[in-house]
Amino acid sequence: MNLLSKDKSIALYAALVSFGTYVFIFGFRKSFTVCTFDGLTFGPIAYKTALVISQMLGYLLAKFYGIRFISGMQKTNRYKTIFLLTGIAWAAWLLFALVPAPYNVVFLFLNGFPLGMLWGVVFSYVEGRRSTDFIGAALAVSFIFSAGWVKSVGGWLLLNFHMTEFWVPFCTGLVFAIPLMICVYGLEQVPPPSLEDELLRTTRVPMTASDRKNLLKQYLPGVIAFVTIYLFATIFRDIRDNFSADMWKEMGFASRPSIFTETETPITIFILILMGAVVAIKNSFKALMVAHVFILFGFIIAGLSTYFFTHGKLDPFWWMLFVGLGLYLVYIPFNSIFFDRLIAAFSMKGNVGFFIYVADSVGYVGSVSVMLVKEGMTLKIKWTQFFSQSVMILSFVGVFITLYSIYYFLSKSRTTPLIQ
Repeated sequence: MNLLSKDKSIALYAALVSFGTYVFIFGFRKSFTVCTFDGLTFGPIAYKTALVISQMLGYLLAKFYGIRFISGMQKTNRYKTIFLLTGIAWAAWLLFALVPAPYNVVFLFLNGFPLGMLWGVVFSYVEGRRSTDFIGAALAVSFIFSAGWVKSVGGWLLLNFHMTEFWVPFCTGLVFAIPLMICVYGLEQVPPPSLEDELLRTTRVPMTASDRKNLLKQYLPGVIAFVTIYLFATIFRDIRDNFSADMWKEMGFASRPSIFTETETPITIFILILMGAVVAIKNSFKALMVAHVFILFGFIIAGLSTYFFTHGKLDPFWWMLFVGLGLYLVYIPFNSIFFDRLIAAFSMKGNVGFFIYVADSVGYVGSVSVMLVKEGMTLKIKWTQFFSQSVMILSFVGVFITLYSIYYFLSKSRTTPLIQ
């Protein structure tokens, strides 16, 4: 086998096992969102909203903690970290099923905190390679595929095994446990980046507090811009992900659990092909600009499809598909292309984990805040109406912030030596 064929084989293998790992991790996170928990409340707010907020608070604190933990993580015994964190999250679902509502809300926090660390751990296996665009795209689209598939599995368990909604998350984890162990074993077999990878994409190293501070200081305007974009993308994704079951129900699709997979699968395939194609762009700065273009078009697609839907010119199915495509065109580049190419282009001393956890921490603050605002409104509006109105506003603003980010990094490229 020649060197080129070997590199392609490693890239394909790494893409498959990292995709599988995160898909099965997702099985321990989001299956509860297929349940509506009708009629239950947690004090003054809806019970399901309380569950989502509790889990997201766990995620939120994990992202802040992860800025230090993930960016400074050594690359030994990472499989133990994955199993430990997933095991804690699964145990939280067991307690959720056993403890009566509404007192079990706290276990969503205990589920969210360990799971919030896992993206950085998994991505650390694949960053800093010539093939990271392709591998990262496969890993990132696991968000999209698993968001639909996990809900479909949860809905199937609910309809066919006549279990209560409270046991769905734990049983979904039971379905995914052995496949997860197999994929993590496979992930451990991925070889480290080659010398040529490190020359082209910059060696990725654990970061100290001083490294983190210096990097933020040097690129602060750009960091603020892309963190703001990511904030909008996270709000988009989380509302759609957490409350898509409620929106489908509002639009008359409650008895069709396969609807989640029907919309997410074509999005997954399209995004994977699009993001994976960036691997052909050797110049990391050009690839960074291409990622900005994807983000720009994502905002435009999300905004326009929502405009047509709210004016009765787009069917609900196609709206959910196109708005999902748009928001993932904004969200996925950050989890596959953007940060990896940013570090490579500007020869930064650091790793993707640092940037993604800075962005994620702000993103989850935004998501929790938006849900609290929605729930606290005197006039209760449906999730479909709230989501569609939010998408149009944030898409409009997002276009201008993305254009500023393009301008900033173009300007920075003229004063900073770049890796070609």
